[in-house]
Amino acid sequence: MTPSEFDLLLAAFHRSCAGLYPEDRTAAGRPRQRFPGGGWAGALPAPGQKLLVRLVYLKTYPLHAVLAELFGLSQPRGNYWLRRLLPVRRDPLDELGALPERDPQAFAGAPASRAKETRRIIDGTERRRLRPKSPEKQATHYSGRKKTHCDTNVVVTDADSKRIDVLSQTYPGREPGKGIADREGVAYPPGTILYKDSGFQGYEPAVAQTCQAKKKPRGGELTAAEKRTHRKLGRVRVRVEHALAGVKRCRIVKDVLRNTREEVSDAAMEAASAPHNVRIQDRKRRRKT
Repeated sequence: MTPSEFDLLLAAFHRSCAGLYPEDRTAAGRPRQRFPGGGWAGALPAPGQKLLVRLVYLKTYPLHAVLAELFGLSQPRGNYWLRRLLPVRRDPLDELGALPERDPQAFAGAPASRAKETRRIIDGTERRRLRPKSPEKQATHYSGRKKTHCDTNVVVTDADSKRIDVLSQTYPGREPGKGIADREGVAYPPGTILYKDSGFQGYEPAVAQTCQAKKKPRGGELTAAEKRTHRKLGRVRVRVEHALAGVKRCRIVKDVLRNTREEVSDAAMEAASAPHNVRIQDRKRRRKT
C-alpha cells in the first residue's frame, strides 16, 4: 500500500480497535483495576505499528517466529498480537466501503452496485491449502489437478474499475464454479452485462445480457468473425484476472494455507480482497482530484 492508502486505513483501524478493546477493560474484557497505561509499556504502543503487523502478516504470510523477530517480540507475544489484531478486520474496512459483498441477495441494493458502470465479470479462483489428514476431507478438498488440495471462491468484479464487488462463501476445491454460482444465487443490479468463461456455461442469471465465448465445435473450426469476437471478449474478461492478481498480492491467499481451522480460509480471502478495494478507491479518488 502507498502511504496515503495506509493513512486512509489507519484512521478507521484505530477507531475499530478502540471499540473492540476499550481502555477501561483488560484484554480478557474485565473492568480494569488501575488507570489505562499502567504496567509495562507495550511492544506495539502506536496504532500504526499494530496495523503494520497485521498487514505484514497478510502480505508476506511469515512464520510466527519470523514475524516476532521483525517487530522485536518473542514468539508467544507475536502469537498474542496476531490473535488480538486479526479480528479487527471487518469494521474499519466496512466503514471505508472496501469490503466485498458477502450476501449475494443484497448485492443489487449495495452502494457499490449503484455506479454507472454495469459491466461485470464472474470467475472462480482456487487457493491452495495443506493436505488434510482425514481421508474424507482429502477427497472433498482435492481439486483434481496437480495433486493439489484447495479452497474455492467465486468473485464478481467490476469490469471497469476491477473492484471485487461480490465474494462468495468458501467451498472445498471439488466444487465447480458454476455450481457455486448457482448455489449463491447472486442478485445483480438492473442493466448488468455479465461476462463469463466456458466454466460457467449454462449459468444464466437475471441480467440484461450475458457474454461468453463460443466453444470450438468438435472436428470443426471457428469462423474469422467468431475469433474476432473472442478477442474482444477476452480483452474484457482478462480484467478479472488482474483483480485476482491484486488480491493475491497477499501471500496468505497465494501460498499454501497453513492455518487449518475452518473459518480461517474464508476470513483470509475476505481480508485480502479488502486492501485491493482500498487501493482501487484511493486511486480513483486521486484521479478525480
